[in-house]
Amino acid sequence: MKLKTLSLSVAMGLGLATAVNAADAQIRFDGFPDFDSSLKVLLPEFEKETGIKVDYLMNNHGDHHTKLTTNLATGSGAGDVIVVDVEKIGPFVASGGLVNLSEKYGADKYAESFAPYAWEQGKGGDGDVYGMPVDLGPGVMYYRTDIFEKAGIKLEDAIKDWDSYIAAGKTLKEQNVQLIASAADVAQAIIFTTVPEGEGLYFDKDGNPVVTSERFVHAFTVAKEIRDSGLDARITAWSNEWYEGFRNGTFATQLSGAWLLGHLNNWIAPDTAGSWGVSHLPDGIYGSWGGSFLSIPTQSANPDEAWKLIEYMTTKRDVQLKHFETIAAFPANVTTYDDPMFEEGIEFLGGQQARLLFADVAKNIKPVAPAKGDHVARSIILENALMEVLDEGKDIKAALADAERLIKRRTRNL
Repeated sequence: MKLKTLSLSVAMGLGLATAVNAADAQIRFDGFPDFDSSLKVLLPEFEKETGIKVDYLMNNHGDHHTKLTTNLATGSGAGDVIVVDVEKIGPFVASGGLVNLSEKYGADKYAESFAPYAWEQGKGGDGDVYGMPVDLGPGVMYYRTDIFEKAGIKLEDAIKDWDSYIAAGKTLKEQNVQLIASAADVAQAIIFTTVPEGEGLYFDKDGNPVVTSERFVHAFTVAKEIRDSGLDARITAWSNEWYEGFRNGTFATQLSGAWLLGHLNNWIAPDTAGSWGVSHLPDGIYGSWGGSFLSIPTQSANPDEAWKLIEYMTTKRDVQLKHFETIAAFPANVTTYDDPMFEEGIEFLGGQQARLLFADVAKNIKPVAPAKGDHVARSIILENALMEVLDEGKDIKAALADAERLIKRRTRNL
């Protein structure tokens, strides 16, 4: 490769150093599945256009972010481009370990091309951008059309409100099918999608926790009713049981982000193609369920090359669409939304024009600013307090009051 570059450059006269440097440039992309499926499709053209070689390192979602937390704290070990989940972007930006993309690369010039709520989430407290949105997670409900039909359940009735969703679950139970993998997913949906204006997921604008508010009481109450009625399978997401549940029809619905389609189709349950549909979330709620950002750690030795890859993956319309087509990662770039691709039927979903639904949800999501204590509060609320209510029968208001005290203590020095 170097010999070919050398002879070509000599023949051209000038530009030797540039050609050699381009040929030698190599960066690493750190992410989690199913990004690898997308990169296999996207990288060949990028490498051809730029001469930058890209390796990638994939870990499961949790391990990836745990590793990055250590990498950013120690100043070593991270890739040149890193994927950051929306749940982690706030604390990662606050850590000071990410490159200021506004200051160094003029990222703000792209602001109008992105969903406003996602663009805000990638900013730091200084108003500058540290994470470029690469995909969104419009919140939706996947459901088994065959199971609904057999049970005589009409979709529009099932999603009218939470009472009707639970009623559908009781009908499904008579067919020996659970309503959902875990009641906790319902609590998460309500918490994430019913945020009052000017409030964050877990904190108000002054940094005070709001976890004892009616939003959280309501979320816990609905989830508890589902659990107490025996309507959930008590299966944790991303477990082997969860995967088997999708394959075997153990549960009939799953509240998630649009991105779940890619996982179901590509590796979790490809043999169930044609048995699924997707709808808006129950109770008429709109919200984000996930979403990813691309950032550059300050420790990167190749930030300029890293920025070229980030620009390629986030600002190029055709690349965003290919990312969407490959792994159902909904585009963060709104300039894609008028593409004819959105009207295509999705084979896995029985020909449903699901991308139009995803776009409708995305357009109706209101911005919720991330807080640096979100990751702490999320763990305390969804992994501790909610489980105490669902598994141990703890009083809801008592669990939330205890969680509030714990959140205050653990975020005091953030």
